[in-house]
Amino acid sequence: MKTVPLGNTGIDVSTLCLGTMYFGTRQNKENSFKLLDLYYEAGGTFLDTANIYASWEPNGIGGESETILGAWIRERKNRANVFIATKVGFDYSDVPRRLTARIIETECEKSLNRLGIETIDLYYAHVDDRNTPQEETLEAFYQLVKSGKVCNIGASNYLAWRLEEAHFIGLSKSWPEFCCVQQRYTYLRPKHGTSFDPQIVVNEDFVDYCKNRDLTLLAYSVLLSGAYTRTDRSVPSQYVGPDTDRRLETLKAIAKEVNATPNQVILAWMLRSDPPVRPLIAASSKAQLQENLDALKISLTSDQMERMNNAGE
Repeated sequence: MKTVPLGNTGIDVSTLCLGTMYFGTRQNKENSFKLLDLYYEAGGTFLDTANIYASWEPNGIGGESETILGAWIRERKNRANVFIATKVGFDYSDVPRRLTARIIETECEKSLNRLGIETIDLYYAHVDDRNTPQEETLEAFYQLVKSGKVCNIGASNYLAWRLEEAHFIGLSKSWPEFCCVQQRYTYLRPKHGTSFDPQIVVNEDFVDYCKNRDLTLLAYSVLLSGAYTRTDRSVPSQYVGPDTDRRLETLKAIAKEVNATPNQVILAWMLRSDPPVRPLIAASSKAQLQENLDALKISLTSDQMERMNNAGE
């Protein structure tokens, strides 16, 4: 698997990032390890988790994903070869949805312990906290970087103007700045005015902002939990609009042209976009994961990209 730059950090990460949200809850240890092994054997090293994963599951309280990931790293003895991203900010257990200095520091220690590592490669502010001054949040991240507990920081579920505010603060204080942002993004366009609160959806202005600030844009919920290919999964209502049918028709037509699945075409489309979008992939089986990995073999022409971009307009 190829590697690509992460913002302006000078660090390269795997083109496809593996999301491990349900490892340790929906996916038991054995299956989680099989999926991690398959991704790693394919050359993937960029692993995404969070302190909250997956507290909403019947057998989850939060921290399960980090714990499983840490166990895999210890068994495989490959810490030096993997890039670990985790997050703080959302509420779980008795931890409130905040980004105060105390919560950031405390949760970082918990994540380090569960992962069994000394340094988090990429630490995200998982959700924007409007009730805590950004100066407090960013200074807390700065202190973690200064202490060696965190290498790089990122944002998730932020609006562009809040990222610009954070950029100005970091610049004026000589603190580390967000190198990337992880948002909800897929091929279908959400209806105007629709909400995924507290998740923030990518739009054209946001893409342009990331491009001009040299922020790597990572996407989650890329494949809508199988809605593009599974008959038992419907497209979320927020994406059902006047251009939905046309975009789905175009997606299926191009998938047939390149002998690929719609899921693979969506991943290939993101990777070839300007700027390139780095999708998070996830899977509950080796077959699903292999399908995602095989998207790297798909090459879309300029004409196919234009048709996908303009479908429904």
